[in-house]
Amino acid sequence: MKNRTPLLASLALSALLLAGCAAAVGAPGTAGPSSDASSSGGAPSAASPSSAPTSSQGGGHGGGHHDGGTSSPRPNADGPSEAALMVCGDQPKDRLTSILDLEQAPHTINDWADSTFTCTYHLDEGDLVISVQEAKDKATALTYFDAKQALAKDATPIEGLANLGFPAYETADGSAVFQKDSFVLQVDATDLPANLGPDNITRNALAYQLSTTILACWIEHP
Repeated sequence: MKNRTPLLASLALSALLLAGCAAAVGAPGTAGPSSDASSSGGAPSAASPSSAPTSSQGGGHGGGHHDGGTSSPRPNADGPSEAALMVCGDQPKDRLTSILDLEQAPHTINDWADSTFTCTYHLDEGDLVISVQEAKDKATALTYFDAKQALAKDATPIEGLANLGFPAYETADGSAVFQKDSFVLQVDATDLPANLGPDNITRNALAYQLSTTILACWIEHP
């Protein structure tokens, strides 16, 4: 597949940043609320890091939003931050419903343990798991990220415009990981088939699209 032009990629990312975000979910350890299916008709394009334009960046972890802006909220010992709760909120749920053209929003359950908020989306094809590890600061989060990348099998850095300026990588079996401020976000689609939905989107592309949807929420509401 030919790379999209930088202009088209920039427009796509700008559209993500303009999207609204919602963080309301059930208490950790309970099933998340079931929302109506997305009203949008067509599924979005099956973009993935491999089809986005890339460019060489110095420093290994990239710049952009990662190097500036307001830091994300500190983790709360009593529960996840509002930003972490967004991974089980309406925006990623509606995005997933639209991409896969589901008749209704998927059932979710969530959990909070070891400073990690996990939201599991139950799909007919398998489970999609989105998790956010909350660190005490950005440096500690980057240490977590580097360790995860070192241990991941067949990890490939996501570079250029595709990483939105954050350290990021994907794995060959369908997982995408990003580090922003004090958060490490992982969208794990490894339990899903290689292709799914009416557009036969790859699980890697699905993981990437959901990651950028959540990151757009975090950028809009730091």
